[in-house]
Amino acid sequence: MTAYPPGAAPGQNPQVVRAAGAATSDRSFIATWLFAWLLGVLGVDRFYLGKVGTGILKLLTIGGFGIWWLVDLVLTLTNTAKDSDGRRVTGTRQEQTIAWIVTAVVVVLGWVMSAVTQSFAFLTDQLIPTLR
Repeated sequence: MTAYPPGAAPGQNPQVVRAAGAATSDRSFIATWLFAWLLGVLGVDRFYLGKVGTGILKLLTIGGFGIWWLVDLVLTLTNTAKDSDGRRVTGTRQEQTIAWIVTAVVVVLGWVMSAVTQSFAFLTDQLIPTLR
């Protein structure tokens, strides 16, 4: 009789379940996402995943001039980020949903704040010459 690994349901191929477990990193999805989002320009997410060489390169280029930071953030959010051993960093569906929502809210709030700031700058530029 074949022993089923933890988390395997009867009827599932135990070798497939074991292989899927081995292909999953022990790194935290939430930690990877927060590092990629908040400290990604410094390469902290790469260091956390064990990719020291690309972490140093990302640090020296300030997140690849912002492009590498954005790519790593999207890779993490789409659950395709991998550690140094090539294993995927996976999170629960709930963690991924929360990460997407929080990231989207912060981006939209940034756009709104930028628009408000630009509007006030435009209005003050228009009003100050008329007050003199």
